[in-house]
Amino acid sequence: MAIKVKKFAEYIEEIAPIELKESYDNVGLAIGNKEDSIEGILVALDVTLEVIEEAKGKGANLIFSHHPLLFRKPETITTDTLQGKKIIELIRNNINVYSAHTNLDSVEGGLNDIIVNILGYEDSAIIEGKNGYEGCGIGRIVELQDKITLKEVCRNIRMKLQTPFLRVAGDMYSTVSKIAIINGSGQDYFEEAKKLGADLIITGDTSYHYVSDYKEMGMSIIDITHFSCEWPLFKKFFEGIEKNLKEMDSDLKIYISEKSREPYSVY
Repeated sequence: MAIKVKKFAEYIEEIAPIELKESYDNVGLAIGNKEDSIEGILVALDVTLEVIEEAKGKGANLIFSHHPLLFRKPETITTDTLQGKKIIELIRNNINVYSAHTNLDSVEGGLNDIIVNILGYEDSAIIEGKNGYEGCGIGRIVELQDKITLKEVCRNIRMKLQTPFLRVAGDMYSTVSKIAIINGSGQDYFEEAKKLGADLIITGDTSYHYVSDYKEMGMSIIDITHFSCEWPLFKKFFEGIEKNLKEMDSDLKIYISEKSREPYSVY
């Protein structure tokens, strides 16, 4: 029996409750009809025009994305804007969009924990916890049993995440003993990570002045790009729930986007 959109939403929200999202975020069903039967799911990091065309081509009527399409509410919905073009195309083709973002980052077993595991670290503590939700919060602190060099950490990241490039601030031969890991855009948590004794921060989307200041304060920073510290993790998360979705509907078609790509290239 086909899964309805509302059943999919309920299932995801049992795993990553909407209450765990950050105040600025907009998660859940953004576009669609809860009563629609799901014919196919396309898993993507962002809802781009290419991803929408991919969903149409594959016959997927639900896009499950990490980044919300309606992160900022539109003032108008017209083809004069990129967001308007996407919304109109989705509605025209009866494609639903559901997003799990900072709630999925925060939850125990979510993206923050997944990146810790992918990088081969076992135990971690939460940087900023969520009241009433034990084991949930943004960012993780990993304390290493044995010190390693910054260069060794970089090599491990390149190998485990297959990221095409890293931006690194710090002496490559300095030693690291406590690492803060924040998937996505994590510089809002730099100060808290510093207070917790981290000597290295791994994240994405860093800006010049933050990096310059915290490097001057003695911290090393590895920017692995926003894409590389979320897309591999989001795919890994979906691998963990695919079996359960197939048990709900053995005929369900599931596709991992081939159009979710790093926007930067190495020149």
